[in-house]
Amino acid sequence: MKLKVTKKRVVFAISFILLVTLALAGTIMSQVDEPKYNVIYSQSNIEIREYAPMLIAQVEVVGERKSAISLGFRMLADYIFGNNKSVSKIGMTAPVSQQQRERISMTAPVIQQELDTHKHWIVRFVMPSAYTLETLPRPNNSQIQIVSLSAKRYAVIRFSGLATESALKKYQEDIDNFIEKEKLDTIGNRILAFYNPPWTLPFLRRNEIMFELQ
Repeated sequence: MKLKVTKKRVVFAISFILLVTLALAGTIMSQVDEPKYNVIYSQSNIEIREYAPMLIAQVEVVGERKSAISLGFRMLADYIFGNNKSVSKIGMTAPVSQQQRERISMTAPVIQQELDTHKHWIVRFVMPSAYTLETLPRPNNSQIQIVSLSAKRYAVIRFSGLATESALKKYQEDIDNFIEKEKLDTIGNRILAFYNPPWTLPFLRRNEIMFELQ
């Protein structure tokens, strides 16, 4: 017996899948820690933000932008998912214990910044705010560096969709024009920040281009 698939049923099925996807995306993002900042100026999709001090784990990689961030992401994910050393001191009269493979919570965004050298990138994860430089597990991979950043100010443009090269070019021009118009002094190259897992629908994605300010 053939089942009759009505247009109404198809619309219902598509709507149901979309709602489940939205719910999962919302649940995942709501559980992810993000760096703390204050917005001190806002204009459309551009903000000037003042970030609190933070700890980051970073690795330097070489290659094209997409392959570089993919390689850097895998190395940093390996670190936070357990390839690290965790040392806990249990009082003066107890021995120092060591426990391998402590898992560190995932955070957003994944940050990518090009260095002055062509095709040479830094990929960064912001560490959860519960850690200090003393309590954060040390990476077993010597290529990964733990860096403490002081409070900093950034000019940031936010956009959704896929972070294609054409999209990055368009929004970079917008933030460049804003920086020039406001006569802002920047430090270093642009910073790219990506907040979502790869299965996130394009219109739900959050991407940013940032410039550190003097």
